[in-house]
Amino acid sequence: MNSKYELIMYWSKEDQCFIVEVPELPGCMADGATQSEALANAQRVIDEWIETAKELGREIPEAKGKLIHA
Repeated sequence: MNSKYELIMYWSKEDQCFIVEVPELPGCMADGATQSEALANAQRVIDEWIETAKELGREIPEAKGKLIHA
């Protein structure tokens, strides 16, 4: 994983796969049959999200790491 964005991973019983959300990048999420696959797909989607934002001249949020403190 090259990005430093916070990732939230959970099992979706409804979809029968692992879901990874990237809260700092609106709408950026991925899935996979295994945790490893979901993480790899998330990195690909993050890269695509950033590439698309650059092409459209949109601001790319800086990775802040953990967003919520317990």
